[in-house]
Amino acid sequence: MPIGANKVVTIHYTLKDESGNLLDSTQGSAPFSFLTGYEQIIPKLEEEIDTMLIGGKKNVFISAEDAYGEYRDDLVHHIKKENFPADVELEVGMQFVTSAPDGSQMPFVIKQIDGDMVTIDFNHPLAGKNLEFEVELVDVRDATDEEIAHGHVHGPHDHH
Repeated sequence: MPIGANKVVTIHYTLKDESGNLLDSTQGSAPFSFLTGYEQIIPKLEEEIDTMLIGGKKNVFISAEDAYGEYRDDLVHHIKKENFPADVELEVGMQFVTSAPDGSQMPFVIKQIDGDMVTIDFNHPLAGKNLEFEVELVDVRDATDEEIAHGHVHGPHDHH
């Protein structure tokens, strides 16, 4: 029977790229919990977890298209250094967030600094990558009314 929406699902996972490089893992630390039906994880991964039983393990392969999308060159821009705060020493790899005209947050990474010009990349860091998740379903419980109202999982003693 599918897990369904409005459940708190707790998993352990290991995430690797298609070359087998470790990208992230909960092994050796606390498991990860999310609220189903709220797009808090990659939808294809949530679909696969929805069919699992507690204690079950599964390898899930997700194409770049179904994960964080293909890498898009049109999301790479060149801007002048003067657009950054004067008191910040810029370095390649630094992450920033700017606001879109609609007010949404848009994270980006500095990819290159060449004199007065800075190359920034709005692609998700995992865009263009096929992913492999090793998932273990640890627990499933009904979400509380407060968790559903807030749209996220609360920790122990109802704190978040």
